[in-house]
Amino acid sequence: MQTAANAFQAYTGPHPDAVVHGAIKARAEGGTMKALAWFGAKDVRVIDAPIPDVIEDGDVVLKVTGTTICGSDLHLYHGEILAMQKGDILGHEFMGVVDRIGKGVTKLKPGDRVVTSFQIACGKCSYCKRKLSSFCDRTNDSVLQETMYGQRDAGFFGYSHFTGGFPGGQAEYVRVPFGEINCLPLPNSVPDEAGLYLSDILPTSYHCVVDTGVKEGDTVGIWGLGPIGLCTARWCQLKGAKRIIGIDQVPSRLQLAKERFGIEVINFAEDKDVVKKLHKMVPEGLDCALDCGTFHEPKSLIHKAQKLMMLETDVPETINECLMTVKKMGRVGIIAAYAGFANGVNVGAIMERGIRVIGNGQAPVHLYWEEILKDYLMTGRFDTSFVVTHRVPLEDFAELYHAFDKRPPGVEKVFVETKFSNPPSTGYPKLSRVAEWPLN
Repeated sequence: MQTAANAFQAYTGPHPDAVVHGAIKARAEGGTMKALAWFGAKDVRVIDAPIPDVIEDGDVVLKVTGTTICGSDLHLYHGEILAMQKGDILGHEFMGVVDRIGKGVTKLKPGDRVVTSFQIACGKCSYCKRKLSSFCDRTNDSVLQETMYGQRDAGFFGYSHFTGGFPGGQAEYVRVPFGEINCLPLPNSVPDEAGLYLSDILPTSYHCVVDTGVKEGDTVGIWGLGPIGLCTARWCQLKGAKRIIGIDQVPSRLQLAKERFGIEVINFAEDKDVVKKLHKMVPEGLDCALDCGTFHEPKSLIHKAQKLMMLETDVPETINECLMTVKKMGRVGIIAAYAGFANGVNVGAIMERGIRVIGNGQAPVHLYWEEILKDYLMTGRFDTSFVVTHRVPLEDFAELYHAFDKRPPGVEKVFVETKFSNPPSTGYPKLSRVAEWPLN
């Protein structure tokens, strides 16, 4: 699959409208950095890579002070995202301090503390002017993505050549194109363990709730209680949802959701017929169903077989459960990162019951990050300490991928420190090593 995708991209060449590229320009004085790179399915390694330098006038190069692993990174780890190439540096959630700037940068200076959005926006196209940064027309040169989806998303950091081939932030340094657009300065009052997550999970979970239209008095089902699902539950509470039901199979996640937020939970490893269970709990149906799960873990034998034979890339089981359990005229929001095609989606339910299915898309971070920073993080209304459960050194990154894939109990968001990081903030985890974790 990777060979075919890369061959297609090599044959078609880059999209002519794209204005930036994902290359690393090594510094003239040399030097290397530690970085996490992909070499094949389930094969990631911490390597020595060139320290990046400024390429274009708008570039900012950061010393990374905090990075992390995301559940969507596991799609790369398993080789399920197209156009991965050996040696690609991963990572789309990171923050840092400005190290170098291009000659066109006037609003940032070396030493500034910033967080970077996971998408790369140009700031000038019609989408960027509306702060819909994830839909930027000019920063992703993948003709393959346009061929598959009809149009291209923005370029993303560390997420394959399907999204522009930009080296990511699971490293000690990273180049940020259009740095003034894609870096948000952070006040000292916001700890690194909160500010870092403005890069992705906070805007992504908030976008799911806002875009799907969760409102006061709603009954909401949330499929998947990983970091996105847990944050989504908190946003639903802040938006006034009357009742929230979380669906997952990881006991520690179910327990955290129940104890921390007081929401109802369903363990689908025990209640295998989720639709029947929800109809019993909410006979009138959900107002909103939010898919915060994953596309790559089929439940049924028929979809396991289709995935194995590559007859489908994604599975429709969660989507179908959402469709079967919302009210007539209900809303289904899909923030889970589906990548391709799924067989057997219940289209009849969508049409006959007037269901609004909303593909939330990759969250436009720029639309929300200032609001979340000022109204929720700086005021203390949203406390990230519940989701940041561990802290490890960058040297453990390969082991972290292997462990994170197994969903060890009690592990949610992991703050990964570099040699440039600040000490742990009060109320957040101290440094540990992945080898010390219980994995069962």
